[in-house]
Amino acid sequence: MRILTVNAGSSSLKLRVIADGDVLAASYEQLPDPLPPIDAVAHRIVHGGVAFHDPVVVDADVEQRLHALTELAPLHQPKSLAAMDAVRAALPDVPHVACFDTSFHATIPAPAATYALPKEWIDRYRIRRYGFHGLSHAWSARRAGQMAPGARRVVTCHLGAGASLCAVLDGRSIDTTMGFTPLEGLVMATRSGSVDPGLVMWLAEREPEISDALEHRSGLLGLTGSADLRVVLDRADEDSRLGVAVYLHRLRAGIAAMAAALGGVDACVFTGGVGENSATVRELSVDGLGFLGLRLDTDRNRDAQPDTDVTSGTGGRVLVVASREDLEMARQARRLLTSTSAAPSALS
Repeated sequence: MRILTVNAGSSSLKLRVIADGDVLAASYEQLPDPLPPIDAVAHRIVHGGVAFHDPVVVDADVEQRLHALTELAPLHQPKSLAAMDAVRAALPDVPHVACFDTSFHATIPAPAATYALPKEWIDRYRIRRYGFHGLSHAWSARRAGQMAPGARRVVTCHLGAGASLCAVLDGRSIDTTMGFTPLEGLVMATRSGSVDPGLVMWLAEREPEISDALEHRSGLLGLTGSADLRVVLDRADEDSRLGVAVYLHRLRAGIAAMAAALGGVDACVFTGGVGENSATVRELSVDGLGFLGLRLDTDRNRDAQPDTDVTSGTGGRVLVVASREDLEMARQARRLLTSTSAAPSALS
């Protein structure tokens, strides 16, 4: 089965054809003309809400319900759905499968998923911590199990323009840093991450564009003037030094929180554009986490390529893993379309 994966992120568009055996057959940044033979399409959708805990074949009803979730992920959902519309128009005769970033976190237990809000609000608006980057976290956790057999307690760090952490126990998500929307948690390229809600209410009375500012003008961009961590790391000015320090403070604290949810850590995985490519971020984030048993080898870390073990010593493993959301999407789509229950309707 040849599956085209469509991954429209907050700052990129990736199209890849995955052949049987998870072998990368082709990669594109836009739909090629002519299109290669395709048997099915897998789409990355950021928010599945409470309705979608598993991949689903897209029809008009599913697409309408996905559009209704746009307000919960305004930076991502419109781009994902626009890409879906374009590819469905180009390939109308093959099944299209929606794979959700929120699905992996459906296993988070109630104490970690529940906000301390009035119960009537929680019930009325289906409020919970959904979590995101689930496709990346799922792949990274599976890859960590292959690279460090026996590692049951895994912290996965997806660091890119968006950033989140996940506590994975025996392959299941039990906690994560993003919440009801992708705005919660770590400092990101343009997103603030967690902010005191009292401050948000205070600012809302003074800044009419607060929603746009928190999504598009905060994070590293707000602190330093640049959303590119590579640029910020190369600078020596006071704002850049502070921006990096704030970014790393939240990151280290988050890793420790995920380890606490797990009762320890057997492996810590770095993935995503920053996680895979910035030896500096890996070194500075692990520095100070020795109490968790995490130490990295400076030389191996400096020259690391995905997928590499950069651990120093015999404590928890520190791993650099290539983010392969495409392979996770293809795996989910293939499993859905070849299952006994899904195959007749999905492939007809």
